[in-house]
Amino acid sequence: MLKLEELKELITLIDQSSIDEFDYETEGEKVSLRKNKEVVQVAAAPAPVQPAVSAPQAPVSAAQPEPAAQAPEAAAKNYDYEITSLMVGTFYSKPNPDSDDFISVGERVEKDTVVCIVEAMKLFNEITADVTGEIVEILVENGELVEYGQPLFRVKAN
Repeated sequence: MLKLEELKELITLIDQSSIDEFDYETEGEKVSLRKNKEVVQVAAAPAPVQPAVSAPQAPVSAAQPEPAAQAPEAAAKNYDYEITSLMVGTFYSKPNPDSDDFISVGERVEKDTVVCIVEAMKLFNEITADVTGEIVEILVENGELVEYGQPLFRVKAN
């Protein structure tokens, strides 16, 4: 059975994250947490009707969108893979406060390289790269709360 302190910590973690619902079940015990949020719906006002104008019209040509007009993120993407969090918890970039970071930008990683720790309810879970390549971006800060599936690192795989 979950202790009261563990339940309080779980509630705090969920409250500080952006997730709205959390379900946990173990050994016949089930915990369901849901945030109460008001849903506000905004209806767009219909566009005013423009009066028809009788004026000579210029010929209309169908312009094709230019390929360079694609989303700027797609053009600037310099990674092939994102290492994501496997759970809700606290991200740690080093094994202890006095150590160096597990990994930094520009370093090569192998599939089994430990890149960080995510702590959830006093359990420290090592996250491995699961890909061979080079770290091109670190997306979270040490001590930051992370969510399940949240990208933590970007890797240029090879």
